[in-house]
Amino acid sequence: MAVNRHPTKYLGEEYQRLVRESLNWELKVLESASEPVCRVSGKNVIMLCANNYLNLATHPQVVDAAIEATRKYGAGAGSDRSISGNMTVHEELDSRLASFKKAPASLTFQTGYMTNQGVIPQLADRGDLFVSDELNHGSIIDGVRLSHADRAVFKHKDVEDLARVMEEAEKHEPTYRRIWILTDGVFSMDGDLAPLADIAKIAKQHNAGVYVDDAHGEGVLGKDGRGIVDHFHLGRDEVHIEMGTFSKAFGVIGGHISGSEDLRNFALNKVRTFLLSAAVPPGVAAACTAAINVLETEPEHVTKVWENRNYFLDGLKDAGFDTGNSETPIIPVMCGRSKKARDFSEYLWTRGIFVLPIFFPMVSREKARIRVQLCTKHTQEQLDQALEAFKKGGRQLKIL
Repeated sequence: MAVNRHPTKYLGEEYQRLVRESLNWELKVLESASEPVCRVSGKNVIMLCANNYLNLATHPQVVDAAIEATRKYGAGAGSDRSISGNMTVHEELDSRLASFKKAPASLTFQTGYMTNQGVIPQLADRGDLFVSDELNHGSIIDGVRLSHADRAVFKHKDVEDLARVMEEAEKHEPTYRRIWILTDGVFSMDGDLAPLADIAKIAKQHNAGVYVDDAHGEGVLGKDGRGIVDHFHLGRDEVHIEMGTFSKAFGVIGGHISGSEDLRNFALNKVRTFLLSAAVPPGVAAACTAAINVLETEPEHVTKVWENRNYFLDGLKDAGFDTGNSETPIIPVMCGRSKKARDFSEYLWTRGIFVLPIFFPMVSREKARIRVQLCTKHTQEQLDQALEAFKKGGRQLKIL
């Protein structure tokens, strides 16, 4: 006899638990383009939580490229790239990206998440090892979980602990065939940088591969926004796979990897998220190529986002906020408990500032924060207005 159970009752119960613990997400609706001032859920607000760091989502060259390619090639590719959907614009994007990254080859995917979830499991199997920073992005964690390889974790950005983990790995019996060190380039919750040069040095001592997810570093770090590998002046024999996404500073959508020709050939034959998912629309591919062109020809966008970041960070620090270890245009404003971060976010919303609270499980329970993300087009007047709201809210909620 079947047990008396309801197949979906737990869904509502779990959601109500999240609500009670202030851990639920409530989606707001963007009713305009992603700009420094947006229409969101019926009101005009200053946008301080977008990944659109360089405002390329609305850059005329990027928008025009999307329109022109759509008119020429249609709204969709009609298939996976592995079957009949590999269009001229996709090959052009792969080639243009490789040139931008100064890599022998690149391969683009539908999203950054699908890139990590698809590529990582194919790199290692039983008898291999993944070594991962404890604060790596969820897509890296999920990619590792999909593999049959062993896994080890090192303390966040702690190269001494990484060295310890690698030394212990060398003692494993039987000897690991392959070892991959995985790290974010820019850690999205704190805005700090991986010590990539030190990681590469340790990897070389152990003949290990290095895989860096630079989703939040591209467009911000390195010459013309080439990313963290360029920022640290590392070679392709030091960082073997550079992963990224077009959905942040590039202003569009899509994921990608850059490295050797062998990497590209391996990935397009082995990675399921590439093989079994429809190609991005031709307009998207063309827009991504246009965004790369803008980065190389208009360096003022990168310069300006850093000016705004430094101005806002100085303002927050002068007011007495704890901004963690930010080294990029991602600035955490530490609040403590989840409810306090949610209350602060709601206060700022009533003052016309759109930011989001970041709480467990994205960060530990005692380290909830407001995550601020600056962009190129923010004016000093807008930043001053936001800083004033932060100060008043911080005092009222006893965060300051």
